[in-house]
Amino acid sequence: MEKLWFITNPDSGTTNRAKCEALEAVFQESGLDLAGRTEFPAQKLPKPEDLDKAGVDTVVLFAGDGTINAALSTLEKWQGAFLILPGGTMNLLAKGLHSETDPHKILHAARQSERRVALPYIIAGEHRAFVGLILGPAAAWGRAREAVRKAKLGRFVGAAKAAWRKTFHQSGIRVEGAPGLGDAYQAVFVTPDLHGLEVAAVDARDWGAIAQLGWDWLTGDWVAAHAVSEGWTQELRIRGRKPAMALFDGEPVTLQPYEKIRAGKSLETFIATRTDEEVPAT
Repeated sequence: MEKLWFITNPDSGTTNRAKCEALEAVFQESGLDLAGRTEFPAQKLPKPEDLDKAGVDTVVLFAGDGTINAALSTLEKWQGAFLILPGGTMNLLAKGLHSETDPHKILHAARQSERRVALPYIIAGEHRAFVGLILGPAAAWGRAREAVRKAKLGRFVGAAKAAWRKTFHQSGIRVEGAPGLGDAYQAVFVTPDLHGLEVAAVDARDWGAIAQLGWDWLTGDWVAAHAVSEGWTQELRIRGRKPAMALFDGEPVTLQPYEKIRAGKSLETFIATRTDEEVPAT
């Protein structure tokens, strides 16, 4: 870990420009060479050839789930290392890799760590989800969440009303391939694991769970929403004739009927500074 490329999103989660600049100062104080910097989405993400040309050995990501997802998808086949710092709302990937939550302390620990691990993800066509995937009408809560994050009250009210209507008045989504799931659901949660996909579903009869889903989306902790049906699988498909609404790490995507949703695993390129069993085993 000597030559870095720093990818940030100053407007995501708990990140801001001052914190990004403070981290850059730590790079300099630690004798690390900053070869390049990208502010996403205002600037285009670097390609693998850009990093190789600059002699970069480590990409440092200080942003939320959406930015991290975009960067990891773009650099999926790059052979260098990735250091994920907590710069979003939930920071699930960072929490899984590090025992610290302070980006500065993680950076110092990473310089001493030689451990590299693989991370599981969900893949559907060109789309990836490293934290989780939500399928079905309840995915409409994503727009309301974005309005809250951008402090746009008027847009939030409209988006929340639309999300509520879609959640309760649209027919649910049906999936096949997950044992234990049968009827239509208003939300299907898919979480990646190195051994497959964990699938959990909520239906409209459990209105309390749906209300909790909306609240969890607004407050950031969407993974905490309760489910009524659970199962494990290696592959899912969406049943029906119509495209389905989906959120990949919080980013909206439309999936076609019967599009394959499967488990994947990255290269062993993620720097892990924690040594306990919570780090995904490769």
